[in-house]
Amino acid sequence: MYKKEIGQYIDSHKEEMIEDICRLCRINSEKMPYKEGMPYGPGAFHALEEALDMADSYGFTITNYDNYVGTADLNDQEHQLDILAHLDVVPAGEGWKETEPFEPVVKGDKLFGRGTSDDKGPAVAALYAMRAVKELNIPLKKNVRLILGTDEECGSSDIAHYYSIEKEAPMTFSPDGAFPVVNTEKGGLNGHFTADWEPSDALPKLVSIKAGLKVNVVPGKANAVVAGFDKEILSRTAAECENETGVRYELAFDGDKAHITAVGESAHASTPKEGNNALTGLLVYLTRLPFAKCPQITMLGRLLELIPHGDTEGKALGIAMSDEISGELTLAFSLLEVIETGLSGTFDSRCPICATKENVLEVVRKNMEDKGFTLHNDSMRPPHHVDGNSVFVKTLLNAYESYTGLKGECVSMGGGTYVHELKNGVAFGASLPGTDNRMHGADEFAVIDELLVSAKIFAQVIVDLCS
Repeated sequence: MYKKEIGQYIDSHKEEMIEDICRLCRINSEKMPYKEGMPYGPGAFHALEEALDMADSYGFTITNYDNYVGTADLNDQEHQLDILAHLDVVPAGEGWKETEPFEPVVKGDKLFGRGTSDDKGPAVAALYAMRAVKELNIPLKKNVRLILGTDEECGSSDIAHYYSIEKEAPMTFSPDGAFPVVNTEKGGLNGHFTADWEPSDALPKLVSIKAGLKVNVVPGKANAVVAGFDKEILSRTAAECENETGVRYELAFDGDKAHITAVGESAHASTPKEGNNALTGLLVYLTRLPFAKCPQITMLGRLLELIPHGDTEGKALGIAMSDEISGELTLAFSLLEVIETGLSGTFDSRCPICATKENVLEVVRKNMEDKGFTLHNDSMRPPHHVDGNSVFVKTLLNAYESYTGLKGECVSMGGGTYVHELKNGVAFGASLPGTDNRMHGADEFAVIDELLVSAKIFAQVIVDLCS
């Protein structure tokens, strides 16, 4: 019902929709320090302000929840469906070639820029779905609400604030994953660990290591400073390790010190195999250098034993596992800082339904303690699962099949979405199977036709669930 009208409406508003996405993507909305009235800094504040102004201009009833979250309501009927999207982004990172991160540009069939696929593009697609239903005067008996958050990438405290005020809708989907329907999300363990030791002045020595941007990003670059090495040894070892790891090692010299930059390939921590971890690549390089013996270098070697380069399943930590519903455990070593007297590191592990505190957390704790590290975690994030046979999920799958001609089915993902804590929430869109949007990486993009078909699907879902 209304498929032809919805399709014509969205197609006729293509250019306008792209420009609205670009309006939001020109704003650097990564999390910044708190300012009065701006809980996540000026970037997220201005993105929310812009998005709400946009929704208001299209005739929706908007509400601002203390600059944490904004909402747009289609009507004043009984609350039935929430569409949960976010306007914050991960940091720009390195390696952009198609455009600058916050200068969105259309090239061919793609829209490049930070946030185009995660999650500003899908958020606008949802807004245009609501526009289509509203401006086509399709009668509804219940309300749909677009919820626009600003802290999804850094813990979702925005949504915690929102749900301390408002109730969860009977049905919620988030266009922050992929099609068809993600009804299962893995649990997680962001393992934070430390170690301390006595400093040593013996040369050659490691001065420092600094690697990683965020816990949920596989590092594309990692940096170290060493002192007292011959340039030829550093260069020869770099060439040997590059052949072994695929990571490139850039060297810069300053007196008796050398600055080492390991360059790999960034990826989302939920899919670590898609990247090449510069952090673990750097550890491979450093452990091949002839440092003077000291506790610091001994501990680096032990750390690499626990999380070797290329081990994205937690095998060395003793936690590799999988199940039929949610797949295999994944692990990404994402943050590390080393100084002369100690280290602090964090890994991101996405854990299947079969994972428990006993077979993951306590195993990691023991294996790390055996090598002199202290794990500081006391709990794990539980997995999330919604019945794939529910009327809600089947309605989503039917709309997806109708507009794409592709088979609709439920899938599992490692990345946690906004709906992870919601009883009846699933991720739904906005990329089609097989599309790698380079989410969280350089040259993030959205396929324009996929945004258009997403808007059509979302509109159909609104009609089917709220009529």
